[in-house]
Amino acid sequence: MFSHQKWKFSWSQIATVASVIVLVSLVHLFLGPVVPSFDSIIVRQAQNLSGPTNESITQVTKDLSQSLVVAFDRRFPADSHGAVVYRNASWKAEIGQWLSSCDAVAKEVDVIEPIGGRKCMNDCSGQGVCNYEFGLCRCFHGFTGDDCSQKLHLDCNYEKTPEMPYGKWVVSICSRHCDTTRAMCFCGEGTKYPNRPVPESCGFQINSPANPDEPKMTDWSKPDLDILTTNSSKQGWCNVDPEDAYALKVQIKEECDCKYDCLWGRFCEIPVQCTCVNQCSGHGKCRGGFCQCDKGWFGTDCSTPSTLSTVGEWPQWLRPAHLEVPSEKNVPGNLTNLSAVVKKKRPLIYIYDLPPDFNSLLIEGRHFKLECVNRIYDERNATVWTDYLYGSQMAFYENILATAHRTLNGEEADFFFVPVLDSCIINRADDAPHINMQNHTGLRSSFTLEFYKRAYEHIVEKYPYWNRSAGRDHIWFFSWDEGACYAPKEIWNSMMLVHWGNTNSKHNHSTTAYWGDNWDDISDERRGDHPCFDPRKDLVIPAWKVPDPYSMRANYWARPREKRKTLFYFNGNLGPAYEKGRPEDSYSMGIRQKLAEEFGSSPNKEGKLGKQHAEDVIVTPLRSDNYHKDIANSIFCGAFPGDGWSGRMEDSILQGCVPVIIQDGIYLPYENMLNYESFAVRVSEDDIPNLINTLRGFSETEIQFRLANVKKLWQRFLFRDSILLEAERQKASYGHEEEWAVQFSKLKHDDIFATFIQTLHFKLHNDPWRREQVVNRTKDYGLPQECLHKTN
Repeated sequence: MFSHQKWKFSWSQIATVASVIVLVSLVHLFLGPVVPSFDSIIVRQAQNLSGPTNESITQVTKDLSQSLVVAFDRRFPADSHGAVVYRNASWKAEIGQWLSSCDAVAKEVDVIEPIGGRKCMNDCSGQGVCNYEFGLCRCFHGFTGDDCSQKLHLDCNYEKTPEMPYGKWVVSICSRHCDTTRAMCFCGEGTKYPNRPVPESCGFQINSPANPDEPKMTDWSKPDLDILTTNSSKQGWCNVDPEDAYALKVQIKEECDCKYDCLWGRFCEIPVQCTCVNQCSGHGKCRGGFCQCDKGWFGTDCSTPSTLSTVGEWPQWLRPAHLEVPSEKNVPGNLTNLSAVVKKKRPLIYIYDLPPDFNSLLIEGRHFKLECVNRIYDERNATVWTDYLYGSQMAFYENILATAHRTLNGEEADFFFVPVLDSCIINRADDAPHINMQNHTGLRSSFTLEFYKRAYEHIVEKYPYWNRSAGRDHIWFFSWDEGACYAPKEIWNSMMLVHWGNTNSKHNHSTTAYWGDNWDDISDERRGDHPCFDPRKDLVIPAWKVPDPYSMRANYWARPREKRKTLFYFNGNLGPAYEKGRPEDSYSMGIRQKLAEEFGSSPNKEGKLGKQHAEDVIVTPLRSDNYHKDIANSIFCGAFPGDGWSGRMEDSILQGCVPVIIQDGIYLPYENMLNYESFAVRVSEDDIPNLINTLRGFSETEIQFRLANVKKLWQRFLFRDSILLEAERQKASYGHEEEWAVQFSKLKHDDIFATFIQTLHFKLHNDPWRREQVVNRTKDYGLPQECLHKTN
């Protein structure tokens, strides 16, 4: 037996030692962190979840586990709106009472974590990453086969025709050199800068419009040869030196830009860090979006160790209490299994390591670096956060991969997360011919349904876990505007994470104004007849918002009532009645248009204001000079749909404004868990003309009450822990902290992911089916029997 030792060698070496000296099969290790790790944020998260706080609720006694009668006789009274405050949020009464009694007494249990060591064929030929759990390869972009040895040919262009010699338009359309492993266009051989990108309209002639107000048009049949010259009278690109161009000695075609990831500068002259999930966790190299893991590590983010890894470098969520080493019968250097007994708190989440088609390849092959991800890197390799609203999927995926609730033991797992990055498909449906939508009549919704169905078929074929529950304990993330409306019928038993919870109680059809996302024409044979959202099992989580250090430093969320002079505020697209407004009458289901007709504070195309416009009511499509400050100066703020969900609910909460929700039958973030009546206002679509009268009818006490509750829960609308994961990565790699990192490190309350975990905790024990599974599977579940059998 060994204790308190730091081991610095791989488990293949352990097997060798075991075979020589015939160690006993059970070895106990007590390992502390060997090197600084950004996983420390997960420790803080686990500590946050481990017990009660001294906030605005009556505290349970310090040792409830010794006095369970006290725990369940204790009453956590609801306020006048039926909310029970627990961990600084106004939960619905039955939920808050249960969490206050049971979450607070949850304890750690021993979980056996299997560490795989199965080899892959030919070590994936150097063109992929080995999944040591199954001994299967995940191949890089442009490679396939059991050992990734087969090279794919991914064209940039569709087949040519006499009229279209470069084929019909697609984002990857290329007049120069096509890299057929990625379907990306570059200057190519014979030019001074062959690796400089020539994406889309850069390589084709641009026709100026007859009317200056009209946009330029690209002629996709005629290549632009001027991009190949350095003549100062021409718009060069492939041969121009950056120094000459920056000195304005050469004109540059404005359509040419550095759009691909991993490159920076106007002329892509600076190689920078690419964007990968969790930046490969320090155990691999990010190559365009795909993690090329170090030997002994695997997974989308290289966070999963194999028997070839070094124990001292294991992530915090897998730090073992003790290890079980197989007997001497194992062949030295060929250790295929290892068990680590780890203390964990439930709920336990197993994350499928799907083929890269569903995640890594979507990131690696994207044509526009700002899309599909929530951050990129500049010339200093400093983090540049994107305003890509769908970036929540990336942030959530990184959180769940690093959480203390993650397990590698599917038999012990309470939930199973299926990581399909549909946020990438939103932008990548038109990327290249190999992403083929011809069988989907141009509908991205239909195309994406097939992605999810393929993922379902994969896990049913390769894993045993789906059938034990018919998918009821599985979790899928649908980031699109209307949520999970287009989910294939096969997975509807599962829990859906969405940004918009349309129950179809009123809007029982596709409401988007963008035809490509319409799901009405998807057959019942494929989709089934399910709603978009079921509040009994699904959850709406907040959208991604750019970390804004200025707003944080200004404490907009805490601005007092006396400084909020505007009664009601909404700034956004108001539809076709205004300049540059969305032309479709169906946009926002007509809600924003009705609001503007009644209360518009800016003139429309006819020069008219709203019929009931008032000085302290702002409803405008004009871009604000300081949007966040305008919200922070307001009492009530509008949360209306766009093409489905919009980010206005998050904007309101993050700046401390009481959200006013107008979208009938549609759930907003956490609305089936938190008590919205205590911090928000709902107004029916038919009652829009009475909106301002309704708001003026609130007493000062009611206003102060709601503002105070918004202040308590605003951090639950932030991906704080995901942001801090990035902050610690940057600090460890480059030794500096940006302002956003400093400001976010000051936040202490539960964020989006912590709220999600608490929701799973409640659902796990209060769904009769799940409760039965808990009782049947284990005797020591980490909760007193009173919690396991408690009903509400």
